[in-house]
Amino acid sequence: MLLVLLLGLFAGLASGYPVAFVLGGVALLSAAAGIVLGLFDPSFLQAFPNRMFGVMTNETLVAVPLFVFMGVMLERSRIAESLLEAVASLFGRKRGGLVVAVLLVGAVLAASTGIVGATVVAMGLISLPTMLRHGYCPRLASGAICASGTLGQIIPPSIVLVLLGDQLGNAYQQAQLQQGVFAPETVSVGDLFAGALLPGLGLVGLYLAYALWVAWRQPERAPALRDLAPRSWWQLVKAIVPPLALIGLVLGAILGGFATPTEAAAVGAVGATAFAARYGRLGFARLVEVARETVKVTAMVFAILVGAALFSLVFRGYGGDELVHAALTGLPGGTWGAIVAVMLLMFVLGFVLDFIEIVFVVVPIVGPVLLALGVDPVWLGVMMAINLQTSFLTPPFGFALFYLRGVAPPGLRTSDVYRGVLPFIGLQLLMLAAVATFPWLATALPDYLYG
Repeated sequence: MLLVLLLGLFAGLASGYPVAFVLGGVALLSAAAGIVLGLFDPSFLQAFPNRMFGVMTNETLVAVPLFVFMGVMLERSRIAESLLEAVASLFGRKRGGLVVAVLLVGAVLAASTGIVGATVVAMGLISLPTMLRHGYCPRLASGAICASGTLGQIIPPSIVLVLLGDQLGNAYQQAQLQQGVFAPETVSVGDLFAGALLPGLGLVGLYLAYALWVAWRQPERAPALRDLAPRSWWQLVKAIVPPLALIGLVLGAILGGFATPTEAAAVGAVGATAFAARYGRLGFARLVEVARETVKVTAMVFAILVGAALFSLVFRGYGGDELVHAALTGLPGGTWGAIVAVMLLMFVLGFVLDFIEIVFVVVPIVGPVLLALGVDPVWLGVMMAINLQTSFLTPPFGFALFYLRGVAPPGLRTSDVYRGVLPFIGLQLLMLAAVATFPWLATALPDYLYG
């Protein structure tokens, strides 16, 4: 029946039906078949209302719509255009300068919006035609835009870190209770924000190093621009300081312990609205547009959460958690063998699934097993976040590729987009290996801030 459950899930996903309804529908059909055959205990389904009540009373998850609102508001206020024009005027006259500008602006937008699609679309509309017109290599240009957009997955405040923090927090408490610890410690979203900061900035550094290396070794792929209008320092400051101040306010409140992620997200949402109003880009129609987009994204996230919760209950009812525990603990290499297997599974699933489905389906199943083996929850969460980041770039279904292809000029070939992201996928895997080899990259800052 477990095999039927999993095959039904993959068949439903391959059909193109919405993921949330596939998860819930396949789970209910499998449970009904098991009840008829006497193979499934219906009492497992009785826990579903309690789980939904736990979701409704979970204050951490309230940060999701608030961060989405902040990101959409900043994206609609054309912050990307102002930032890119300012930074491009600073670096564009050097070889590879436009790629450097795209990566730097992408990092700032990642920290301020946290929405991959918004960043990739904005950067694709604004910078890609200019880069291609001035002779930039299509592969380098498209790869840099897609990769810079995915930084929103790892640089806090990030929605994936909020979701991972919630799921890992539950898994960590479950693992401790199974070990007889009835006063379990917790891992918070703030812990993951602090843990992901150094790897996120390190990834930006790797992207910049690669872009500069290409400009040095193959200058014809990233020529200097001579026709950029110079900007005054005041124009640069006016474009760069407001978003950086908003990022500093939100992150500083969380990392400094002055506010919870939900409270800081509310401050960020208000700050983004004030930022849009300050530049005359806020009206009633825009506010309605932002609110509607926030509702759509939030509804998608929570619908998947409902379906995944039902799927995990049925999976557990068929003994799937014991099977996963036995499989992971029986692998050669002990704890490291289990970690490598989970990371490979998440990487492969990233080819066909969105990060939200992976977080809600895979983490509740494998998280308690890995954490019971003594794995540090913050380190594991950062590793998973970097791994999930690659799901936006891996062909054939990487969402960042689709976002860019939808707004790219007709002359840009799909093969150029696919080939362009390959070096950046390699850099992401390199950072994943670095965090695996040197765990302090993810744990040093949380230890320093929170002991």
